[in-house]
Amino acid sequence: MSSTVKDMLATYPADLGNIDQAKLTTCIEDCITCAQACTACADACLSEGMVGDLAKCIRTDMDCADICTATAAVLSRHTGYDANITAAILKACAMVCKACADECGRHADMHEHCRVCAEACRSCEPACNELLGALG
Repeated sequence: MSSTVKDMLATYPADLGNIDQAKLTTCIEDCITCAQACTACADACLSEGMVGDLAKCIRTDMDCADICTATAAVLSRHTGYDANITAAILKACAMVCKACADECGRHADMHEHCRVCAEACRSCEPACNELLGALG
């Protein structure tokens, strides 16, 4: 099955180098999915009756969504590639995904949206770490 991310990488006119394109594709897709889940979870938390109790969850969701969005964008650009920037953003993304998964996990039994969000974060974290490891 083809994906837009995979198709766009295949159309890049220059050599992408030795990067593992399968891991790159997975990481970009997981970052986009995680950003959407975190945005939706933060919004759902704002609709809960006990919104004040969810302030840290909302903040963590928003931070994770922003960092995942930025990571997907950085990973989608290849002209003038800088491995140090890529490594730094992958580390930050993995870190915020772990924090968000842990925070949403605390509310997962009470809020289904937190459970779904935690799962998305738990998928994105290893994708970032695997791509980071493949960078060498």
